[in-house]
Amino acid sequence: MTRTMTSDEAASTGGTPAPRATVIVPARNEAATIDTCLDSVLAQEGVVFEVVVVDNGSTDGTAERLAARAAADPRLTVLSNPAPSIPASLNLAVSAARGNWLVRVDAHSTIPPGYLARAVSRLEEQRWVGVGGRKAAVGRSPVGRAIAAVLNSRLAVGGSVYHWGTTETVVDHVPFGAYPTDLVRSLGGWDEAVLNNEDFEFDQRLRQHGELLFDPALQIDWNVRESIPGLFRQYRRYGRGKPAVALRHPDGVRLRHLAPPALVLWLAGAAATGTRRPRWAAVAVAPYLLAVGAASTAIIRTAPESTDRRAVPAALVAMQVGWGLGFWEGATDLLRGRRTRT
Repeated sequence: MTRTMTSDEAASTGGTPAPRATVIVPARNEAATIDTCLDSVLAQEGVVFEVVVVDNGSTDGTAERLAARAAADPRLTVLSNPAPSIPASLNLAVSAARGNWLVRVDAHSTIPPGYLARAVSRLEEQRWVGVGGRKAAVGRSPVGRAIAAVLNSRLAVGGSVYHWGTTETVVDHVPFGAYPTDLVRSLGGWDEAVLNNEDFEFDQRLRQHGELLFDPALQIDWNVRESIPGLFRQYRRYGRGKPAVALRHPDGVRLRHLAPPALVLWLAGAAATGTRRPRWAAVAVAPYLLAVGAASTAIIRTAPESTDRRAVPAALVAMQVGWGLGFWEGATDLLRGRRTRT
């Protein structure tokens, strides 16, 4: 569709069409991936857009890379937010956005050609308060590919449609969504008191104004953690942020959110029993180990040949136990009246 620039737009931009969309990218220590991310964004066609990257106090050369790229491409604006806060960085980007539509892209991900144009097109249908697509996990090493295989499997992530969905549907959450700029501003943007699960919390407020669409044609390739300890720490952080968000939005709690905390309690009980009755503890843990083994076998069948197959069950356990342990830590934070920090 061809769009003619209005005289007001031309006057306000020195003859350059005003952007219809603003891509917002929070970044912190992303020197390994920021160039490929921006390459995929800046190559988008079919819509006039700008890119606003907010650097979160990087110390690995990310800020210098961003400055060089901004000097070479007028579509790119780089802002600085030294405090390592994703919601604060998102809000800073929103304050600078000139587009009618906001499209969030993660700094360690890439988007395919046509992604931005499709996101804008779906928003312009005026049927949705937000749209998003599949978060396809990508690994760059044998262990990373094992982690990616787990995160892309319904057996591991359950009802999180955005990990594996292939059918367009209304959902309660999308990762790295696209939204009307005015609506985001009217909601006050992302809640800066929510330092983890900030996207889920935002989507729950957003859904009070309409429906959120999952469109599988909008796929973002997301680079996973490349080690099991890294995956564990990541999911522990995710889990730790969940109790505060659940307290604000209890209607957004699903069974999949409660299963890992229950698992951690079960394993802790088995461990305590094991000091006195090891056979009972073994019997208690056996069903979980069998389930991990069965799920791992199924996941391995569809994993690339270059996958470290031994890492698949370890990734499953790290993700589930990390999230569950973090959940109880977050609950403890609430009881102690502390704000969860990354």
